[in-house]
Amino acid sequence: MRLPLLALIGVAVVFQAGCVTGRRSLSLPVSTHDAPSATRGQVYIGTVTDNRHFENKPSDPSIPSIDGDVTKLSATEKDRMIGRQRNTWGKAMGDIGLKDNDSVTKRVRLLVEEGLRRKGYGVTDDPKTPVVAAVSVDEFWGWGTPGFWTLTFEAKIQCTISVTNASGVQNEIVKGYGINHGQVAKDGNWQEAFDPAFEDFITNFGAEWDKLAARTASSPSAR
Repeated sequence: MRLPLLALIGVAVVFQAGCVTGRRSLSLPVSTHDAPSATRGQVYIGTVTDNRHFENKPSDPSIPSIDGDVTKLSATEKDRMIGRQRNTWGKAMGDIGLKDNDSVTKRVRLLVEEGLRRKGYGVTDDPKTPVVAAVSVDEFWGWGTPGFWTLTFEAKIQCTISVTNASGVQNEIVKGYGINHGQVAKDGNWQEAFDPAFEDFITNFGAEWDKLAARTASSPSAR
């Protein structure tokens, strides 16, 4: 019985492992849906900044890290990192990043733009627009948890949205979460964790934006 069991474990290890060394690069498209006409006004999206906290060898895989020393990571390199690959025993291995010329801040800008469009707002390039939004990317990360037969892939996003208008500055936190189960650490399985995280973020963005609009409408300076 021992040899067949060892063989079975070996097959499971090979089946799950995939490529866990080096750099895996992903494309993470933001899905666009039919949106209402931009009848609720225009919004200018100003700065989108990457304020994520990275650690060396964190005990929790959901904390951003790299295959190397995070203190030597440039701002540009950091802005591309979106996850770590792990072997069958959960040991952190290679990096997961976005494709060249892409970045986390670009992805988040697209998410916010899509969220605004679905709420009936237009996105303008005019910084003099009365409504200006700024975004702090606090979390944007994917990680995998090994199991005996399957791998669990998770992705989370959290941003602080700051809106400046005639009523002053208002802030809201928007989150998104996605999970996927697969048997191989391939690109598609990572993608299928980020896809629902993106949709969750856009949905939650709409709810939080409504709170911002309600507070603005009820503020004394808006009357």
